Amino acid sequence: MARFLSAMNRFAARLARAREGAVAMLYALAFPPLLLITVAGVDIHRASTVRMNLQDALDAAALAAARSSATTNEGITAVALPALRANLQAYPEITLREDLTEFTLDANGVVVGTSKVDVETLLAGFILPPYGQILDQTIQVGSHSEVNRASRNLEVALVLDITGSMNNGKIDLLKDAAEVLVDIVVQTQQSPFYSKMAVVPYSMGVNLDTHAAAARGTPKGSVNITGVSWHSGSIRDVGGVTRANWATVTANGHGFSNGDKVVFWNSSRMDELNGRVFTVANRNNNSFQLSGVNSSNWSSFRSSDNVKVAKCSRDDCAPTITASGHGLSNGEGVYITDVGGFAGLNNRPYVVSGVSGSTFRINTVPQGQYSSGGKSWCGRYGCTWRVFNNAYGNLTAFEASKCVSERTGTEAYTDASPASAKVGFNYASSNNPCPTSTLMPLSSDIGALKSKIDGLEIGGSTAGHIGAAWGWYAVSPNFSSLWTGSSTPGAHDPDRLLKAVILMTDGEFNTPYCSGVIAWDAGDGSGAYQDKINCAATNGDAFDQAEALCDAMKAQGILVYTVGFQVPANGAAANIMRECASSAQTAYLPASGSDLTDAFRAIGRDITRLRISK
Repeated sequence: MARFLSAMNRFAARLARAREGAVAMLYALAFPPLLLITVAGVDIHRASTVRMNLQDALDAAALAAARSSATTNEGITAVALPALRANLQAYPEITLREDLTEFTLDANGVVVGTSKVDVETLLAGFILPPYGQILDQTIQVGSHSEVNRASRNLEVALVLDITGSMNNGKIDLLKDAAEVLVDIVVQTQQSPFYSKMAVVPYSMGVNLDTHAAAARGTPKGSVNITGVSWHSGSIRDVGGVTRANWATVTANGHGFSNGDKVVFWNSSRMDELNGRVFTVANRNNNSFQLSGVNSSNWSSFRSSDNVKVAKCSRDDCAPTITASGHGLSNGEGVYITDVGGFAGLNNRPYVVSGVSGSTFRINTVPQGQYSSGGKSWCGRYGCTWRVFNNAYGNLTAFEASKCVSERTGTEAYTDASPASAKVGFNYASSNNPCPTSTLMPLSSDIGALKSKIDGLEIGGSTAGHIGAAWGWYAVSPNFSSLWTGSSTPGAHDPDRLLKAVILMTDGEFNTPYCSGVIAWDAGDGSGAYQDKINCAATNGDAFDQAEALCDAMKAQGILVYTVGFQVPANGAAANIMRECASSAQTAYLPASGSDLTDAFRAIGRDITRLRISK
């Protein structure tokens, strides 16, 4: 300001010395009042700017006091005044009048703040040098703020991407930012209004842990196996097998006839014998040949292996399983475990045929003799094991995980109760497993929420649409049956309850499902082709599903924030962040760790901002 005044004085002096005609004289006469008007206008503008800055600072201080647990005027002031001082440090040209600053808490729980500051003026400084003190060097600017201590309850679902791409330190940046958000949103004072948060980590699905059965149904279990039959006649010991064209087998008193189908097992060295169906030829009492088999290049036979051979009761040697109540149909899959006496029969999927009463056949060549036990597991959707043809057409089996996939059918994009419309089973490959980090329902326990966030572990592909769905479900009263106690979401009541979902991702949504398994047309990065089922995604593209879910929850009045961390600004992930958000102002695309923290901080402030009434 001093430099400005000095320059103006020098200009006025030059103008006074000017002798260039009448115009200069007229201008010299008009200049002083014009100059005063100009400087006064600057002062008015500065005062207006200071008033806005003071209002922002006073509002922030009153908000800080309202969020505190203070219940007296002294306690409110102890919180608000330091906050106001800190907020005004960015404006060194003003002086806070603490003697004219007051914070009180009225009977309705409203924090009332009033404050004034002194603002240095240009006009007084300009006039003082030639004329002495005519005007004050400062003017006072004041503001008033009233903040309701709490206007409504808060339920916030924080949906976090914990996929494999969150490596290289990104997950740590996310944890730091998310914990800042917890501190802002969840208040230590939970009365008369509460503030709760749910944490919904997702990758290839959402792990519901103990809540999975209630959400997607209890998977159908096993049926006991009481018998496995496949051979007729006695089992014979094998004394030797030649390496020749055709191979000759020594088996004293074997009792086979030419054309019989036989199977060998227990051969550890000449393993070419195991698991194949051979035809008997040129038999005699103690030996026979394997029709058309050239064993010249096989490994050597070892007699100490205790190799066995038996005649099949069927030409294909398919074993017949006895399991009362198996509930299987021809052509569907089955998974077999725990059968005693068979090498290679257990822990594998099969296709069922020959269903009759309590028996069925499976498409394999047996190697052994049934001794005891065994379990038969159905392989259709809804069973513990899902037996399916993968994208290459190979028979595959995955076990039901504690994760869930998307809901299909007419309720795909609603929050209808899982009691009437189950969400999807999730059959996960060991190469893209269900995440270990589980969903945490609504809680006001700040320590527990931070512990959940701090324990997040990364891995897997990106089913962002499933994350979005469970962000919605976590605050939906229709899903109350899944949770207990204070984790139960409240009924929709916009005047008293604000519900919000924060959806965060660092990449493309690439993992839609078909019949509980990742679909063959899932996007890049969704896992190996061999781990996908040979059908297209039931609900279609994952981005389209996410958009439909976001539209549905916004239609209910749920506020949706989105955070696309380090995603390309023009990519599909950025687009879905914009589409899902409630407005352009609630969509964030942070590029760095500090930007991510700033985004979460801004979201937290926006969610928890308390209504400024005056």
